[in-house]
Amino acid sequence: METNRQKKIAGVIQQDLAEVIQRLMSDAGRLNVVVSVTKVRVTADLSLAKAYLSIFPTSHAKDLMADIHAMSSLIKHEIAQRTKHQFRRMPNLEFYTDDSLEYIDQIDRSLKGLDNPIEHPELLKRRKKK
Repeated sequence: METNRQKKIAGVIQQDLAEVIQRLMSDAGRLNVVVSVTKVRVTADLSLAKAYLSIFPTSHAKDLMADIHAMSSLIKHEIAQRTKHQFRRMPNLEFYTDDSLEYIDQIDRSLKGLDNPIEHPELLKRRKKK
């Protein structure tokens, strides 16, 4: 269970992280990609913050996550500068893709009957033979 302190730190990091990533994307000329920070979880010892990013369009997600991982020290430094009067130590950042929107879309398509495995058998995963 998260403490109030963890929630407060996660909220501050989430807001600053969204601003920093949007600025980095616009500086890099990636204006056609939308990155949103959907959730930040901070560990109990406040040493690690896991940030979940939702990237649209999803076709750019892999490349963009590689860029964000490469710039993680720069991102951490910028957030540390913004929050230097609020935190004693800036938690390390780990980035993960949040595919919940894609998952919701897949469920929605299934409920509407668009992804019918009977009509399109290629949608089903192949079973492994023993």
